[in-house]
Amino acid sequence: MDRVKLYATLIKQALSDYVALVQKSPHLPYQVVMAFDDEHHQYLVRKVGWQENKRILKTVLHLALYNGKIYIEEDWTEEGIATWLLEQGVPNTDIILSFQPPLIRPYGEFAVA
Repeated sequence: MDRVKLYATLIKQALSDYVALVQKSPHLPYQVVMAFDDEHHQYLVRKVGWQENKRILKTVLHLALYNGKIYIEEDWTEEGIATWLLEQGVPNTDIILSFQPPLIRPYGEFAVA
């Protein structure tokens, strides 16, 4: 399996596991939905719903694949999806924390771009 297909499979598994875990919580005021776009290599988890008169629309996770690398565009999970990806064997040189400003990325443990 080539790297892009492997990474897409890992990302979809991580997002599916996260959603399954969150949906175990009773009485959530929102739905947790996933969107997988394999053609454009975009993968999302969102909270969608209502709490009283307030609309809930929040992207919890957004990952993308570009040039054989995983770009974490958004991550509001407790442990961070980068940690999970490392545990699955993805090298830190293939993970970009793109939610961080480009100027500080060289000082972290992950790829710059």
